[in-house]
Amino acid sequence: MTGTPASTVAVTSYSIHLPADARFATATATATATATVGLPPVPPGCPADQAHTLLGRKGLLYKEPATRLALCAVHRALGLPDGARPDVPLDPGTAVVAAGNLGNVATVVEVARAVASEGSRGVSPMAAPNASSNVIASSIAMWFRLGGPNLMVCSGETAGLDALALGALLLRARRADRVLVVGAEPDDETAVTVRGGPPLRAGAACVVLEPVARAVAPLATVTVGPTVRHRADLPAWPVPVVVGPGHLDPAATWGDCYGSQGVLQTALATRLVAEGADGVAVLCGGTDDGWRTAVLAPVATVGGQP
Repeated sequence: MTGTPASTVAVTSYSIHLPADARFATATATATATATVGLPPVPPGCPADQAHTLLGRKGLLYKEPATRLALCAVHRALGLPDGARPDVPLDPGTAVVAAGNLGNVATVVEVARAVASEGSRGVSPMAAPNASSNVIASSIAMWFRLGGPNLMVCSGETAGLDALALGALLLRARRADRVLVVGAEPDDETAVTVRGGPPLRAGAACVVLEPVARAVAPLATVTVGPTVRHRADLPAWPVPVVVGPGHLDPAATWGDCYGSQGVLQTALATRLVAEGADGVAVLCGGTDDGWRTAVLAPVATVGGQP
């Protein structure tokens, strides 16, 4: 077997953080029962209002639910102990690319209403920072002391795989040595109203990307395809498993995480490859926003080394 090219991007860690949700209890039970055919059960994560049990209490005041869930997903992907917060020098080699469309929409609406009724003095100085579209990505960087490039992707249903593609590009351009790709969405009343469509599930996921040449324990290689307008434009993937609509579909079972769905599906695909699948394709998107795909495969080795 030939070795994996040095420019190949690998997933070296992942996490899926889905708080328990009674709306999807039956579907989750079904997922557990059918785990043997591909969709494994995912233990429930703590809800946003209990994030302190994983992250510790300090610094969470005024953080929005989506930000808290994103922090939980990163915490788990990095393998940190419960309650531990990194106390390390700033890491300029690690970038953050976050994906989500509704993370701060409730705050934006509240700030707009406050300004309309009371003027700018009606806006709380503690709430105003949450109106930034980049609040999730920047909060992750500050919390975990990550000083590399920092991006937030809000591109609809393909946002998760768009973020994955940008993370891989940062590595290939040598703008970063490691990239945390994170997806998070809330399910508050405002977010649900704005989203419409299928039931929205609050949750987050994270995948850690590194060049395969420097990865100590790569779990899978990942390649992201281009965005296409029509699902029929997608090529036939020569892989045994497809994670996405019409195939092995987490959204149908666990609920739709919208902008973070692509990251969640990539994390799930990584798990399947790590557990022995020969290859997994991720399909993400919709009629309005187009479609995007990624392929995850086992890491080719020569003499035991990637």
